[in-house]
Amino acid sequence: RMEGQGSYALPTGTEYRGALRDGTFDGEGELLFPNGGTYRAVWHRGVPTQGKYTFADGLEYKDKKWHYCDGYDRRFYTEICSGLKPAGISQLTNLDPPRKIPVGCYDCGDGFYNPETRVIVDYKLRFLRNADDDEHEWIIRTCRKAWDETTEHKPKP
Repeated sequence: RMEGQGSYALPTGTEYRGALRDGTFDGEGELLFPNGGTYRAVWHRGVPTQGKYTFADGLEYKDKKWHYCDGYDRRFYTEICSGLKPAGISQLTNLDPPRKIPVGCYDCGDGFYNPETRVIVDYKLRFLRNADDDEHEWIIRTCRKAWDETTEHKPKP
């Protein structure tokens, strides 16, 4: 069994680095996700007892009093850090410029969703999962579609 300090690569591409005991995460350790996010935690027998998730862009998730992109402040994290764009230039996603979405698909946050096949692939077009009915409805209702992209701002000559 795994014991002491080490790392463990999961088949999903996620990697654990930290303390291991009797084959489980136990003590201080972190999960490094393929999307660049990290989850640092204190683990007890494979279960996190306290931890913090940090997105790839440095934004720290808070489970209480989370004010990021709520109804009162709709700015993306990059806009909070770097300021807003000039009037008339919209930032559509936290990533600027946004990813190009394949025709007929949606950008659902961790990849692209094809509503015809109900398959979600990551941004390198590798299979992630099949969407169930609830996820399908949520994506159709809330996510950005390829055919909704606006044209780039062109200043008047």
